[in-house]
Amino acid sequence: MLDVSLIGAFLGGLIVFFSPCVLPIVPFYLSYMAGASMQEISGAGELAPGVRRRAFWASVMFSAGIITVFVLLGAAAFGLSQAFRSVQTEFRLVAALIVFILGLHFLGVLKIGFLNRVFQMEAGSTQKMSVTGAYVVGFAFAAGWTPCVGGVLTAVVFTASTEATALRGLVLLLVFGLAMTTPFMIAALFIGPFLRFAARFRRHLPKVEKAMGLLLIVFAVLIATDSVNYIAQWMLEAFPAFQNI
Repeated sequence: MLDVSLIGAFLGGLIVFFSPCVLPIVPFYLSYMAGASMQEISGAGELAPGVRRRAFWASVMFSAGIITVFVLLGAAAFGLSQAFRSVQTEFRLVAALIVFILGLHFLGVLKIGFLNRVFQMEAGSTQKMSVTGAYVVGFAFAAGWTPCVGGVLTAVVFTASTEATALRGLVLLLVFGLAMTTPFMIAALFIGPFLRFAARFRRHLPKVEKAMGLLLIVFAVLIATDSVNYIAQWMLEAFPAFQNI
């Protein structure tokens, strides 16, 4: 059965990863996770023994830290929406307005300064990175970093808060988190090819930013009109093959 909410969360997570404020910093985080210098992971030769394995498992824990924050946000949003059911309409319209404004920001119609803030941290000695440390870094990354994640995450969190059960809401945030972080884990396995791909993909980053803005505006309209279910029903009627998904 087609679930527009899950598809939207998945696409949102992918777009966030390939956005201008995530993709360019991935090589530095790979270096940090791998406990290797940028020169080492950027070289054309073979990586030192253990670097790829260390980078992958650290990226898994880093991703787990990010997803933990997203799931906690989803749980909090669901609890809040249940507590304020009497003003659910107002809650929905405010969320739609926020998402719409963020969409305009990424389209370049509005410029909101604080959304251009980039999360930074002092790496210290990369050789001391552990899988536990990677989880903490991922948790801090998600909790203290908002530029590109903020807009899409707001839309997904609100959608999760209006699901019929808390479990469905948590699944929605889990899908978003996995879609955003799985490319990071794949990049850790294929560091060299990924770095070459990222260098070529840079010229497309402005297009991705615009796509994010359009996605947010569509989400804002769907939230404001409470139309997600109607869109799903229309797609099922127009494309019967979706009933098998």
